[in-house]
Amino acid sequence: MQICKVLMLMLHTTFFFFIIPTLSIQYETLTTITPNDSIQGNETLVSSAGTFEAGFFNFADSQLQYFGIWYKTISPRTYVWIGNRDSPIQNSTPILKLTYQGTLVIVDDSGRIVWSSNLSTITEKPVLKPVLSLLDSGNLVVKDGEKILWESFDYPGDTFLAGMKLKTDLLNGHYRSLTSWKSIEDPSLGEFSYHIDVHGFPQLVTTKGKVLFSRGGSWNGCAFGGVSWLRNLKLFKFSLVFNDKEVSYEYETLKNETITRLWLNPSGFAQRLVWSDREGYWEIISTRPMDQCEYYSSCDANSICNITNSPRTCQCLEGFVPKYYEKWNSLEWSGGCVRRKRLNCTGDWFLKHSGVELPDTSSSWFDKSLSLEECEKMCLKNCSCSAYANLDVKSNSGCLIWFGKIRDLTKHIDQGQDIFIRLAASELDHRRNKWSFSNKKLAGALGGITLFIMILGLAAFTYIKRKKLAKPGMLKIFHMKCKREKEDVQLSTLFSFSTISKATNHFSDCNKIGQGGFGPVYKGILEDGLEIAVKRLSENSEQGEEQFKNEVMLMAKLQHRNLVKLLGCSIHQEEKLLIYELMPNRSLDYFIFDSTLKEKLDLAKRFQIIDGIARGLLYLHQDSRLRIIHRDLKTSNILLDNYMNPRISDFGLARTFRGDQDESKTNRLMGTYGYMPPEYAVHGSFSIKSDVFSFGVIVLEIISGRKNRNFYDHHHNLNLLGHAWRLWNEAKAQELMDDLFHGTTIPCEMLRCIHVGLLCVQQIPEHRPNMSFVVLMLNGEKLLPEPSEPGFYSRPVHHPIQVESSSRSCEDCSQNEASMSLLEAR
Repeated sequence: MQICKVLMLMLHTTFFFFIIPTLSIQYETLTTITPNDSIQGNETLVSSAGTFEAGFFNFADSQLQYFGIWYKTISPRTYVWIGNRDSPIQNSTPILKLTYQGTLVIVDDSGRIVWSSNLSTITEKPVLKPVLSLLDSGNLVVKDGEKILWESFDYPGDTFLAGMKLKTDLLNGHYRSLTSWKSIEDPSLGEFSYHIDVHGFPQLVTTKGKVLFSRGGSWNGCAFGGVSWLRNLKLFKFSLVFNDKEVSYEYETLKNETITRLWLNPSGFAQRLVWSDREGYWEIISTRPMDQCEYYSSCDANSICNITNSPRTCQCLEGFVPKYYEKWNSLEWSGGCVRRKRLNCTGDWFLKHSGVELPDTSSSWFDKSLSLEECEKMCLKNCSCSAYANLDVKSNSGCLIWFGKIRDLTKHIDQGQDIFIRLAASELDHRRNKWSFSNKKLAGALGGITLFIMILGLAAFTYIKRKKLAKPGMLKIFHMKCKREKEDVQLSTLFSFSTISKATNHFSDCNKIGQGGFGPVYKGILEDGLEIAVKRLSENSEQGEEQFKNEVMLMAKLQHRNLVKLLGCSIHQEEKLLIYELMPNRSLDYFIFDSTLKEKLDLAKRFQIIDGIARGLLYLHQDSRLRIIHRDLKTSNILLDNYMNPRISDFGLARTFRGDQDESKTNRLMGTYGYMPPEYAVHGSFSIKSDVFSFGVIVLEIISGRKNRNFYDHHHNLNLLGHAWRLWNEAKAQELMDDLFHGTTIPCEMLRCIHVGLLCVQQIPEHRPNMSFVVLMLNGEKLLPEPSEPGFYSRPVHHPIQVESSSRSCEDCSQNEASMSLLEAR
């Protein structure tokens, strides 16, 4: 798989360096073509605003001549459409002509037609005034007055532009599709097709020949499910027309200045690219397939694929077991999973799976008018029905039903949807017994603590009231103390489930703001107007009761301006909820790794964030009543308030130390690759220096605007830490700065941050400073020693998304490296 990814990058890089036509050619530009005109030689047709250009070209070291369209001002040249891709002209001077019938033809020196637009609506009679022009959308159009006779958008190549439509005719089955090139330098028809499959409920697919290669998901009311919602929906508006005659899909940019395209490369990867004027290159914001889970049915039937669980990416759905145990245990997923208990048709029930990309819908049934409750009843009536879900996540409406095996179910990287999988009644009895005991135990413990606090408070109140005549003013002081204790100990705040359900509009998908291993996160508004964020422990969460209790107990005792505030919790039957104050500016990674949003973080703001995180960690390690190791510090667990002040969140993996304890070990490796220190990833040892290492990684990411896990220095075979270390040794530390600040004067505070970051990520834990020294060093109150080599920097990293991993099993590692907006669970 990694080899495939490397090849993909090599192809992508080669594309931009080798698809360069013969240089030093001066083109003569035209704006329109009539039957009396033609295009040949160095003549080109240019759109009115100068965005696109069309003409003849040849690839480097090639005599084959093609007529195509490219971006006029972007270099190296990027082609978006080629007319005669399968019939290039060789050893001849091609000419493009427009006939009086409105047909485009390319002829060679002898006048032989080698390509034609084959306009089926044109008869032998000439039209009134056919005119060829190139629009600023990239669409080559033949018009007769205002009537469009022919347009290139009806015949896409390997590029999907804004305003273009992928359309499938439901009457005759014909469809438009993107088709890949045969190779980087051969634009002839390749073996991959990207189109809408209308068998069952429509979904975007990539096929290799007749074989399904990858799915882009089904339409969910906002977009096709396979897109990365949090990134794409900020930049584009997707729309789908779905009626009795056709299914038509298109998109538009939300900002006029955004230059974007979707490119189906020769290897079958569909890449969404956005042009960066500042950097002068195409930024890849999504690729599909990006990992093993995005290849069609990589886990086979009745299973779910979660790439963050690597190497055991495939897991049987609850209620299912591997069909071939030996193969499954050896990481061979063929055969998939089968039911542990047969369905009885009567008494069956449904288990909800949240945050998933819905499975293959090619054999599904749907109804746009049914509610989710009606959908459940419809599914129960049919003994062959195996699962159901909503069609539209915006309105929670529509019914989508699957029959037989569930194929290609994937844990979504962003928000995903809910799906309800049918199980036998006996599976429910087993599950109820299991959860009932654990919930009663947890509820009893929290209830006991709450009762104890109330009794203690009542006793103290009674005692002070008796003494108030002897000590005037004491009652007032007591009230102030009680208020502080209530703020410190929030275990007394147990919200009712109905209150939180009402506040989140019954956990509507429209209120969903994040998704992680813990489960979904919802925005809510209490009756008093207070905005909250609610983490809902999903039934199939990678986290469980231990992490839930851990976060409740720890957060109740912590109060600091740089820690997110836990307002309370709720336990109701199988439901477990954590209620936090809402952080309106989402998480740090939402800004720092976004090419547009990062502009909101100037150097002063970045330093403020770094300093705030350091002070929050100092409180955890030294100043709080408990000595706490966070163990999963990362940019997505740093939330930002109204004023962009950082708040450390997500204490599910945190551990407390005694005052004299320095280090501990674990056999259960948990955390997030890219932020783990080497001693923890390899030996399971963790201490306050583990958090210091993670903090150092975050500092370097904030400074550079690059993610440690994704960065790769091709020239020196280094990750971000190694890259920073090399620049430091070469006295070029300022080159680590985010590209936004190139050419500007770098304040000494920023260079000091780089220095501190390198000190924090040193290989040996004892060499790393503690957080009290870090805070002093950041503010210039302490001299900075020279750093030594960072951990995990010198190992070869063969691909930007390959990460350092321990040789140990890591099934319990943190599951989320995507931005989960306001509050991220793992």
